[in-house]
Amino acid sequence: MHSKLLDKVPANVRARIGSASMVCPLSGRDVFNALSNERLIIMGCNPRILHVIPGIMRAAEELDAVVAFELSKAEGGLDGGYTGQTPESFCSALIEYADSCRFTKPFIIYADHITVTNTTPAELEKAKLLIAAQIAAGFTSFALDASFNPLAENIAVTAELALPIQQAGFGLETELGEVKHVGSESRLTEVSEVETFLSGLRDKGIHPQLLAIDNGSKSGNYLDGQAISIDLERTGDIFRAAVQFGIAGLVQHGITGTPLRIVGRFSDFGIRKGNIGTLWQNIAHAGFPLDLMDAMRKWSRDNNRDIKHATAVFKSDIDSIPAENIQMIRDMAYREAGEFIKAFHAQGSAAKLISRMKSE
Repeated sequence: MHSKLLDKVPANVRARIGSASMVCPLSGRDVFNALSNERLIIMGCNPRILHVIPGIMRAAEELDAVVAFELSKAEGGLDGGYTGQTPESFCSALIEYADSCRFTKPFIIYADHITVTNTTPAELEKAKLLIAAQIAAGFTSFALDASFNPLAENIAVTAELALPIQQAGFGLETELGEVKHVGSESRLTEVSEVETFLSGLRDKGIHPQLLAIDNGSKSGNYLDGQAISIDLERTGDIFRAAVQFGIAGLVQHGITGTPLRIVGRFSDFGIRKGNIGTLWQNIAHAGFPLDLMDAMRKWSRDNNRDIKHATAVFKSDIDSIPAENIQMIRDMAYREAGEFIKAFHAQGSAAKLISRMKSE
């Protein structure tokens, strides 16, 4: 690892991994600002089930790619969310895997979807407590999602929560337009909304690197016959407006199920980070012992809940599956991660990052 990158490891991570560690988690601020002019997409991976992480790291190592490992508030808040992972356990697992896999590439530890659904003091305090815990655990980038609220309130909430994140030098992603689940109708983000939103944040001294929007993509698994409708022209218009406010790139949520031929075009329209969550869950499920999957499906039916919510319920069983199943999951994750890194034009992004850092 180039010393210039190791020097950029944020203090909250360096304090826990020690001065001699070659593990290289970086702030998204540094990564996305440095690579903003490169037509590539950093892959954001939400490993709801940890067994996929070594496969993703292996692909990134071989393809010399920067990746982000993410956990959202719903997936792993202070209570463990629906995956049973807390900020502390998630960061510890990432560092341990990076050490054991001899992972030498820079990566980002990303707090995905810190959702704030209203402006009550209790809701804001919950978000602040989560952010504080994530910083203590070693997260290096934060995605604030107050897009459930009216535009003016989104600006106010985002600015309040973002200030300590920005002051500490961490990466900052904001959101304008909530990506809906498969089967729900999208409300595409408007260019005028983007201009109002980013100018409002700028007036409050907040300068995010990334902006997540609703461009018609969906989260979750597409069902047979469901159309994939992503408005790339609108995405490009938004990107051209956003860069005037210093945005390094847009974020594409809901990539699971999107054909690679479409994914490959995203970077031409300003997408610089692509989030993939459900895919890794699907891969893990495909590698589970059949009796475990049968039990999880039964729980899902009996409780009328999406099967992702079974992850925390069956966590001890998931963590103790046989070694051959773990290896199968790692191998599948490796293959899929490699395909997406290539489709994202992110092969060699680590070397590009080093080059950009050296020129600073």
